Formats: sequence, C-alpha cells, structure tokens
Amino acid sequence: MASKQKILIVDDDNNIAELISLYLTKECYDTKIVNDGEEAVREFHSFQPNLILLDLMLPGMDGYQVCREIRHDSDVPIIMLSAKGEVFDKVLGLELGADDYIIKPFDSKELVARVKAVLRRFQPSRTIPVSATAGKCVEYPDLIINQTNYSVIYQGRTVDMPPKELELLYFLASSPNQVFTREQLLDHIWGYEYIGDTRTVDVHIKRLREKIKDHASWAITTVWGIGYKFEVKK
Repeated sequence: MASKQKILIVDDDNNIAELISLYLTKECYDTKIVNDGEEAVREFHSFQPNLILLDLMLPGMDGYQVCREIRHDSDVPIIMLSAKGEVFDKVLGLELGADDYIIKPFDSKELVARVKAVLRRFQPSRTIPVSATAGKCVEYPDLIINQTNYSVIYQGRTVDMPPKELELLYFLASSPNQVFTREQLLDHIWGYEYIGDTRTVDVHIKRLREKIKDHASWAITTVWGIGYKFEVKK
C-alpha cells in the first residue's frame, strides 16, 4: 500500500491552516501545520514533505525568505499563499522558486486542484517507469534533454532543473522552429487546471536562459507579440 503524500502547511493564522488541513486530509494527504518561518525550515528537514503550502506574511522569517532557504537544499514543490494579488508579488514568488501562487481568499476545490496538479507535475521523474516514457529525449549540439529520467546535459555537464523548467524546454525543443503562444505553453506545461498569469511562462523562460545560453546552432527565441520558439539555426 502506497504511503500518503505529505504536505507542510505554513501559515500564522491557525484557523486558515486548520481549514486547509481539513480539505487536504479529506483527500488522503498527511498534513502538518507550522505557524512561523523558522519552524517551517526546521520541519521541512524533519517532516520531509512532498509539497509545501507557504503563506508569505509570516512573523520573523517571511515566506520569501523561507522559499530561498528551502531552495538552497531542495526542489520540493512550493505553492505560495498570499492576500497580495499584484503581479510583482506573483512574479517575485515564482522567480524565487515557487511552483504556484494562490491568492487569498481561495476556494477549497481550487486549492485541492492546484495541489494535485503541482504534485502530478513533480512526480513523473520518480514514478513513471522507463518503458512508459521511452523515446522522450531530444538532442542538439551541446544539449541533451531527457524527459525519461528528467535530466538535462548542457556542454557535457548536468544542469539542475525543476520539473516544469525541464518540461518547458523539452516541449519547445521537441518542435523546433514552431512558435507557441504563452497561453499554449501554459496549457501544455501547467495544464488546464492551472489558473495562472501568462507571466509564469516568461519567468520560466528567463530561468532557462540563465542556465542554457544560446548556441551557434540553436536558441530559445522570443517572437515578439506572440510567444516563444526553440530556433534551430541552419
């Protein structure tokens, strides 16, 4: 029998935290609640959650700082919770390594759907047998993207890359010179359940470009006013 997936809930409002825990327990998740940032970092190491729901407004160490600390050691999925709905706050959270951003107040069904979607995206590298993903590899000069074992080799070195970044890179590279809109990429990589800002795509493209520089033979290209493509140069 498979063990339950564990979710760490970090929120200084215990009423909200307990309500979230109730929703997720009904879905057969194992939850743990902490109320401040320092405790969140400690419990992350001891509880070893499969996903973290992280409020931004915490006493002492805020959610942004907690995200930075955890990202030093792990790419565990993080969904930020915040009453702040400005684009700047969302983009900052995503740039720090969050996988999703939910604005309070939120609907319980949406929260559960987001949790399931993020966990589903994160799990393939651990749960899908090789036989089920055979052939999911693309190669270009100095670049190998393997979605079978979720690895990227760039200029002979393995590049650490969270699942969504790798999936985005693989999707673009699998259709060279084809232009995709931000909405298409959001649908393909994040799924229709994801109710997000298309800036999410821009943030992840920015991260990819920081790790994978343009090559003489290929590049991740912006098509102004439309979206992006993996350009193979002739």
